Amino acid sequence: MVERVGQGPPARRAETTRGAPPRSRFTTAVRSARLWLQELGGYTIALLTVAVAVVAAVAVTGYFLSRAETGRRPPDTGARSSKDVDACLLTGEDGITAGTTAAQVWQGMRDASLRTHARVSHVPVTGEQSPAGARRSLDGLLRRSCDVVLAAGTPEVQAAERAAPLHRTVAFVLVGDGDGDGDGDGGNGSRGTGSARPAGSGGNSGNITFARPGDGLRAEIAGAVERQAGTRG
Repeated sequence: MVERVGQGPPARRAETTRGAPPRSRFTTAVRSARLWLQELGGYTIALLTVAVAVVAAVAVTGYFLSRAETGRRPPDTGARSSKDVDACLLTGEDGITAGTTAAQVWQGMRDASLRTHARVSHVPVTGEQSPAGARRSLDGLLRRSCDVVLAAGTPEVQAAERAAPLHRTVAFVLVGDGDGDGDGDGGNGSRGTGSARPAGSGGNSGNITFARPGDGLRAEIAGAVERQAGTRG
């Protein structure tokens, strides 16, 4: 006679395990974690504790260092406020060839741009080298909304001096003596040999500054552009 073994009780035990309350599962997890820590041993646990402490210390130190660096950063003042000012140079057909007066003017403009972030550009007069030809190139600069117009060369200075009263919102910096002779080197903006003098207001329009060619021309131009950039920035 074969005795049959019933399968009911194991099934009920499995059902009971699956239906265990959350508290029992939590208790089981805690016991498992405790056993795992016991298996690791005291030395390993100490190493893990030290590693966690080091990571936390590095994170906290980095946070406070970044806050301190932000606090020490100098405020962004007038240097950036002039970045929307455009200074444009009008030259003869030789442009800013090395050794010319126009090259000195351009260097001064770049010096001012580094300190004020004003945008600087230069345009040579092509074609007829006369006040009429220079006026056509000058009109192009004025249409580009140049805030400061600089001119080097006799035709260029003459054209700019005549245009200044019609564009009173534009500042004109002209390289010459204020008598329509431009830079005093034959009108091509090449070599200036005069002595530098402080720029002064000229003309009846009140928006013209004259800068005389010479050894101090570069610094004089830089100062004139910086003043205009600071006023308009």
